[in-house]
Amino acid sequence: MSDNKSPSGIDRIVGQRLRWRRRELKLTQEQLGEKLGLTFQQVQKYEKGVNRISAGRLFKLADVLTVPITYFYEGVGELLENQPRAVHEAGSPPALPVIDGEAMELVTAFQKITDAALRRSLLDTIRAAGASFEKLADS
Repeated sequence: MSDNKSPSGIDRIVGQRLRWRRRELKLTQEQLGEKLGLTFQQVQKYEKGVNRISAGRLFKLADVLTVPITYFYEGVGELLENQPRAVHEAGSPPALPVIDGEAMELVTAFQKITDAALRRSLLDTIRAAGASFEKLADS
């Protein structure tokens, strides 16, 4: 039986979203911590998914970062569904993709595009490019 207080894959995803939004707003961990009455170390632990974020703290984070609470959970179901069943059955958290600085910039720029058709077209293009590079790597 797993410890219900241990961080899960969802905690890591929420932490990653926290990091994305903080960086999008060009806030340091220290600046965000000051707005929340926390140390930068605590913000760092939240972002890494080491510590769980309580419902009340998540509400405050969403307010400070000017996003709806649902922002932190967008796409979580897809990420978890795409993980092998054995990972879930073993109780291990799913592996998360590594997000580097360029990927963060891409996400930030993409979120600024308000035209839904353009967003879909760009996403389709990026998926196709990724798939062709994946095929090259498999060859």
